[in-house]
Amino acid sequence: MPVDVVMPQMGESIFEGTITKWLKKPGDKVERDEPLFEISTDKVDAEIPAPASGTLQEIKVNEGQTVPIKTVVALIADGGGAAAVAAAPAPPPAPEKKTAPAAAAPPPPPPQPKPAAAPAPPQPAAAGPLAAGERVRSSPLVRKIAREHNVDLSRLSGTGAGGRISKRDIETYLASGVAAPGAPPRTLGAVPPAGPAAAAVPGTAVSVAFETAVPREKIYFGRYEVQPMSLMRQRIAEHMLASKRVSPHVYSVDEVDVTKIVALRGKLKDAFEAQTGVKLTYMPFFIRAAVEGLRAFPTVNASLDGTSVVLHRDINVGVAVALDWGLIVPVVKAADEKNFLGLQRALNDLAERARTKRLKPEEVQEGTFSITNPGVFGGLMGLPVISQPNVAILGLGSIAKRPVVIDDAIAIRSMVYLTLSYDHRVVDGATAHQFLQHLKKTLEGWAEPIL
Repeated sequence: MPVDVVMPQMGESIFEGTITKWLKKPGDKVERDEPLFEISTDKVDAEIPAPASGTLQEIKVNEGQTVPIKTVVALIADGGGAAAVAAAPAPPPAPEKKTAPAAAAPPPPPPQPKPAAAPAPPQPAAAGPLAAGERVRSSPLVRKIAREHNVDLSRLSGTGAGGRISKRDIETYLASGVAAPGAPPRTLGAVPPAGPAAAAVPGTAVSVAFETAVPREKIYFGRYEVQPMSLMRQRIAEHMLASKRVSPHVYSVDEVDVTKIVALRGKLKDAFEAQTGVKLTYMPFFIRAAVEGLRAFPTVNASLDGTSVVLHRDINVGVAVALDWGLIVPVVKAADEKNFLGLQRALNDLAERARTKRLKPEEVQEGTFSITNPGVFGGLMGLPVISQPNVAILGLGSIAKRPVVIDDAIAIRSMVYLTLSYDHRVVDGATAHQFLQHLKKTLEGWAEPIL
């Protein structure tokens, strides 16, 4: 009997997923727990394993389509299922029953009048307000989008289970129900048909975040190639635009002498790996310094809810990981409770699973502060966009030897630029620079043993 392959629920607040790639095609043999397809949700991309061994019999949901959780997306036939079905003999025809001659048929009844046509069901976006006291059912992401766009969710009718308002419902409402046709993956020299500038992935709604402010003829000219944005790239664009629209960004920069840390790492990195089996990087040093700074200045470890500042008691540090197909920010939970080795282990584990699409949704949620490291790619410094709902993010530049003045003498030191992007609604410049000075003091005077 075929085994159903269903769209999994990747977290409590996730109610739909998009199939981005099938790793098998109908007729292929699959093993239990072998990666079968890739999905993208509001929180994370992941590979989904096969629930059973057998043959992929049918794919019911194509690449690019978004479906609710628990939807059957494919069927797997067990090892002998197909053969057994093919070999099963057809049942013999039932013998005809002899019946007595039928009596004269009665006259046909008079024709009945045709019933009136049933009214068309109402569209989700056009639904009226909920009844008094009725609760709006939606996910945290939908409520966040509604707040950003001043949408009254009680005026929408959800198409999800139990009337839940899904992300697609609110995006369709914001886009007035108009979706653009999918753009071809490669086009050279031909202007795409008129319409919204962004190409829609089949099965998804176009977000208003992708509107363009210039005429199309100023975009398509000369020789060019059109490539539709991946789902992850679209979500990054949505989140970055929302962050810039919501948070008034201010930036502060400081320079830190990390000569002592560079020497310590150079001296102990081989012994550290031999004793722990973990490679030693610079990131745990910066996380440890950030933790000390967040303890001293709790308003940097906060979120904003309307006119209320939420001061987080937990210190959960999100660390940006660059992927070949985008960017993701897994979170080191309870970073203030981990020792140096615990931080390094957590970082290596999260980064490795992010690159192999094995992160869980809860591992990219509940961050209270973020760190990004453009310096690993040679960047002198960066001015990163705040990762909502945080109020600050720390950018690390490249560590490089530079001449500096120490006691009126020129010396060659290993230096790094630290940049802090912060939400000026919560964090003032004075607090930001005091926070950076705290990091500077911790890093330059490093005294914690790492082995």
